[in-house]
Amino acid sequence: MSNIRITKQFSFETGHALYGYDGKCKNVHGHSYKLSVTVIGQPITDTSNVKFGMVIDFSDLKKIVKEEIVDIFDHATVFNKNTPHVELAAELKNRGHHVILVDYQPTSENMVTDFAQKIKSRLPKDILLHSLKLQETETSFAEWYASDNE
Repeated sequence: MSNIRITKQFSFETGHALYGYDGKCKNVHGHSYKLSVTVIGQPITDTSNVKFGMVIDFSDLKKIVKEEIVDIFDHATVFNKNTPHVELAAELKNRGHHVILVDYQPTSENMVTDFAQKIKSRLPKDILLHSLKLQETETSFAEWYASDNE
């Protein structure tokens, strides 16, 4: 049986700031992120299974990614918890804003790595995460490939 790659795309809005950065991104700003999630596996061959012929039901993949990434990061502001931004984060939280503190600089590179770990932990055992593409602008994106991280 052939291995098949399945891709689902997601969109969410997230703000962040890069503490210590020497450019404009040191300021709090946001992106309309696009996340492409590609998994790989073999289609189900059991004709009695309601998901016969599928590698994974797109709705099952959507549920995982929404719960682990989209529902958490959408319309949130992300700061590195190991920087003075924690003071700003506390102020924003006190004013009712959704703030996420992470233990890394919230670049696309680090976010896509974090997302890969979260998604991999939720996939069925016979489905592998193949790759992620996190696009922060029309021309800028970070990619994570399982083959590069084995």
